[in-house]
Amino acid sequence: MKSTDTTLFAVAARFAAAFSFVACFSFASPKDASGNENTGRPQTMPLIVAHRGASHSAPENTLSAFNLAWEENADAIEGDFYLSSDGEIVCLHDKTTARTAPGSPSLKVSEASFAQLRKLDVGAWKNERYAGESIPTLKEVMATVPNGKGIFIEIKCGPEILPTLKKQLEECSLKPEQITIICFNAEVVRQARQTMPYEVNWLSSYKKQLTGGWKPSVSSVTDQLKSTHATGFGTQVKAGLVGSVLNEAFCDAVRGTGCGMHGWTIDDAAVAKQLVELGFVSITTNRPAYIRDALAD
Repeated sequence: MKSTDTTLFAVAARFAAAFSFVACFSFASPKDASGNENTGRPQTMPLIVAHRGASHSAPENTLSAFNLAWEENADAIEGDFYLSSDGEIVCLHDKTTARTAPGSPSLKVSEASFAQLRKLDVGAWKNERYAGESIPTLKEVMATVPNGKGIFIEIKCGPEILPTLKKQLEECSLKPEQITIICFNAEVVRQARQTMPYEVNWLSSYKKQLTGGWKPSVSSVTDQLKSTHATGFGTQVKAGLVGSVLNEAFCDAVRGTGCGMHGWTIDDAAVAKQLVELGFVSITTNRPAYIRDALAD
């Protein structure tokens, strides 16, 4: 168990980081009457986060996809990151390169060197005009982020990446409020919160149970958020979840832990509008321009 001083510091840091991130955007939520950050309903619309970049049109997790996301006026980009065998943080979603480099021998990212990974073409599978795209590093992805925009860094491996991540984030030109770390692994979330001053969102998907309910339950979600000291909850959004699992009571319970609601991956305008009504802080989408335009109507 943590000491009282450590716990108080962690709570204070959580609210400071959360406020500073949303405050850099013009539609950030105001403070409530008690002076705490209002992680409830944004005044206009949520942050539009480009999932693996503008990956509907460009090959996911490439510099082309991230640069296209900025052209489409995304508020932030989201990318997936592993640690290579020689200690470089590289941007790739899968554990292997088989899907996005189908013309080459499949490499397991954690067992391959950066030099081996860099040789692969991860663009041609999407469209020939992207032939020659290579796997970028975290440093290269962060270098695309303009002032006033953000990056959601999804950790796809375990806590072994955190010391290198901490060093690279401290050395980058981005402000702390531009950076959000996200992960399904609760231990990664917990350690990131203990060692770094950034927002850290715990992620979860859902499974339908034979009894008719969904797992995890709202109580297990809120327990996990509290135990990890996460600053936000990144929830899967798909057919059957909005209005059943993801209802007002669920969202209020999450917000009661001090965490904002973040949804992925939403390319349906009608669903995006439902999330606005539920007070989501961010919507992650493969189609940032389309979703932004739909919410502006």
